[in-house]
Parts: sequence; structure tokens; C-alpha cells
Amino acid sequence: MIKKTLVVGASLKEDRYSNRAVKLLRRYKHPVEAYGLRTGKIVDVEIFTEKKNMVDIHTVTVYVNPDRQPELYDYILSLNPKRIIFNPGTENDEFAELAKKKGIVVEERCTLVMLNSGIF
Repeated sequence: MIKKTLVVGASLKEDRYSNRAVKLLRRYKHPVEAYGLRTGKIVDVEIFTEKKNMVDIHTVTVYVNPDRQPELYDYILSLNPKRIIFNPGTENDEFAELAKKKGIVVEERCTLVMLNSGIF
């Protein structure tokens, strides 16, 4: 199943997991949006720095440290995703509870492993 995914914390740095996630999501043919601190492009995906409104986001995969997430709570929740994935090091109980209260599935997993295992 194809799942439109927003990568939060997307980085142009090739060694960052968020960069690898964008590339792997595209390899598996998922439509991808990327939000980060700097504009640029990862394969065919433009990174945006403004909180733009989007529709049909199925999954938000988070690559931002928990201490920087509070400013993103309202934005991410406003997109009404079906699922939020907290990658290792981004786990956030407060944000997870807010998401669950809105009926959003919360997973603490690695997006790269999920994709390569066929369980994304």
C-alpha cells in the first residue's frame, strides 16, 4: 500500500537517517513531503522550511529531537495523519499522548527498518 509520508527533520546531509528515509521512501514509490531547517532537494523531493498545509498525509515520520518537537505539535496534528512514527532518539510521551487522543496511531520504530522489512 502506497502511503503519502511527511519526513519531519529532513536533512540534506547524506549521512543523516532522515536523508536516507526520503531516498528509501522514494525507492519504494511512496509520495514524500520533506520538512527541514534548510531548503534543498533530496532526489526528487524538495525540502520546505515553512509549515505548509497538506492533505492526504498518511504517515509522519519524525527525525527531530524531543526538545524541539513542541513547536511542531499543532502543525503535525493539524495534518490529520493516520500514523506518526517516532524514530530512535525522537520518542516523546507527551506528543504521543496528544496524537493518540486524536486517534492517530503512534509507533516507536525505525522507518528504514520498517521499509526494508516490508512492514511500513
